[in-house]
Amino acid sequence: MSASTIISENPLLQGTGLPPFAEIKPERVVPAFNQLLAELDQQLATLETNIQPTWSGLVEPLEKLTERLTWSWGAVNHLMGVKNSPELREAHEIVQPLVVQFINKLGQSQPIYNAFKALRSSDGWATLELAQQRIVEAAIRDAELSGVGLKGEARERFNAIQMELAELSTKFSNHVLDATKAFSLTLTTQAEIDGLPPSLVSLAAQAARAAGEENATPENGPWRITLDYPSYGPFMQHSTRGDLREKLYKAHITRASSGDLDNNPLIVRILELRQELADLLGFKSYAELSLASKMAPNVEAVEALLEELRQASYDAAVKDLKELQAFAASYGAEYQDLKHWDISFWAERQREAKFAFTAEELRPYFPLPQVLDGLFGLVKRLFGVTVTPADGQAPVWHEDVRYFQIADETGSPIAYFYLDPYSRPAEKRGGAWMDVCINRAKITENGETGIRLPVTYLICNQTPPVDGKPSLMTFYEVETLFHEFGHGLHHMLTKVDYAGAAGINNVEWDAVELPSQFMENWCYERPTLFGMAKHYETGEALPEHYYQKLLAARNYMSGTAMLRQIHFSCVDLELHYRYRSGSNETPADVRHRIAKTTIVLPPLPEDSMLCAFGHIFEGGYAAGYYSYKWAEVLSADAFAAFEEAGLEDEEAIKATGGRYRDTVLALGGGKHPMEVFKTFRGREPSTIALLKHNGLVSAAVN
Repeated sequence: MSASTIISENPLLQGTGLPPFAEIKPERVVPAFNQLLAELDQQLATLETNIQPTWSGLVEPLEKLTERLTWSWGAVNHLMGVKNSPELREAHEIVQPLVVQFINKLGQSQPIYNAFKALRSSDGWATLELAQQRIVEAAIRDAELSGVGLKGEARERFNAIQMELAELSTKFSNHVLDATKAFSLTLTTQAEIDGLPPSLVSLAAQAARAAGEENATPENGPWRITLDYPSYGPFMQHSTRGDLREKLYKAHITRASSGDLDNNPLIVRILELRQELADLLGFKSYAELSLASKMAPNVEAVEALLEELRQASYDAAVKDLKELQAFAASYGAEYQDLKHWDISFWAERQREAKFAFTAEELRPYFPLPQVLDGLFGLVKRLFGVTVTPADGQAPVWHEDVRYFQIADETGSPIAYFYLDPYSRPAEKRGGAWMDVCINRAKITENGETGIRLPVTYLICNQTPPVDGKPSLMTFYEVETLFHEFGHGLHHMLTKVDYAGAAGINNVEWDAVELPSQFMENWCYERPTLFGMAKHYETGEALPEHYYQKLLAARNYMSGTAMLRQIHFSCVDLELHYRYRSGSNETPADVRHRIAKTTIVLPPLPEDSMLCAFGHIFEGGYAAGYYSYKWAEVLSADAFAAFEEAGLEDEEAIKATGGRYRDTVLALGGGKHPMEVFKTFRGREPSTIALLKHNGLVSAAVN
């Protein structure tokens, strides 16, 4: 067999349809991308010489070109998340810079940019649908933000900054990872593990065995506690040893802030480069550059929202702390003065005292198969769509992965999705996410025009089935599944026929969480909850007292929780808007200054939270952390439309659900999110619903 035959059979070059996961091996990644990028380079050159400023002469061929790249790169990135291995990582590392280079080249193509501008000012512009116009507008804006207007030295500097920023964010992330791994606490006596729940004791013994203590057992130890969240979080909540909590807390807040792993200089450099990037593109600050492609109109609008929410939550957070101090003091005078490392511990004791249940007690009522029935029942009730299993109709990457079909009222299929529900720590990254497998689009093949149906990946990391029991979910895992399914619906129920604006594509970053956060509200709605909460052995419905406790616990310390998000958002915005490197303040000084009005218990002087703030220094949330709250205002207000219609009135629910489906879900990125929201709600969004749902405003306000 000749080399060319082997390459042409490379599954990563298939380019359309569902990826054949079983055949995609790490050793095929590099040859596939060497060939693909060479071909795309050729296609780009051809397109640039023969370009026509029309939809069919520009957007369609460009979409074909980019879809080949996103199909192959998407499959590799998907496997990086769900089936990671040293071999795949190595291949990814070789290919990534080449892909970034090609994306830069495409983003800075002058002929393509000029053609988009010519299309916008042509006579044909008026004949395009709104979704098509939004795709063209976004292409022009993205090219400008990618440095298309820069010449000579300025463009070289821009590209050099992009490369350096990519390297710095990887370095930042590795430092946090290595610093987290470098610290551990080995406990050897029963007194040192006092108060810890059995699940943490088992985890700690397992961690000790993994670190070389092969005889470690849950009963006799030794036990290893780490800064990894599944170990750190429960330890801080349950350990009765204040001295050990202090040790762990101080290690946690100083991660990656000294020695070889110090992220402080990286933070200064990242902020410096981002400001330079903004200068090159003609923006006063990086925050303004970041908002150029978001829903929020300007920094002032974001600051006004954050200030409104800060005022609504600050006093509540002060009250939360006072109540907690009084609660702790009732156990003895020595607990009068709460320190930072005492908060989690006493908050957990107070929660147990107030609501008298633990997360573990609810698990038997939420087996995954029933939760899925409840979720699918809800979407049928709200949106009239039917979800059915389609296992065996699609290639999967692991035997636990399921495949489903969604059909409309007439029974015609309109979308499909994969569900990969269980945690597999050896090969799958933590957290939960939704990703695009295939975009909905109008496709013409052999003279036949049809609609290509969307396909979505939904990934969770919940407890796998153990000892013949089904996967028993915590209530938080149930909310997470509903959240990711909301993203999935956004992508699957779109009515836009152009891939560039179908589903979640071209939806502004600060609006994309609306449909996901919206779905979480239904977990607390009586028919939805009781439709799925039944004991996996007896079939007994969730006892009413648990439901009442769930409702009561929903807003426990919600002022504190909201203020924490406000703190992160304000620090992020200040660093990317007003802060300049070389001024008399360090980034850490900025954070401590902002803490004075956004944190009730001032951070310790050594607190270096920024050094582990991955969202803004390694992820995509730079000058965008506020997006969580911005979208939550939208999602709470959208759910309020159902509350106003009457959650007991099935006809009203169905009508409101139909309206939500035809606007928020159907219009995707084909219309500005503010217009989409106003079409659904009949007005601009208001913060009242969010504050009400968080128990931060009395229901009397209307």
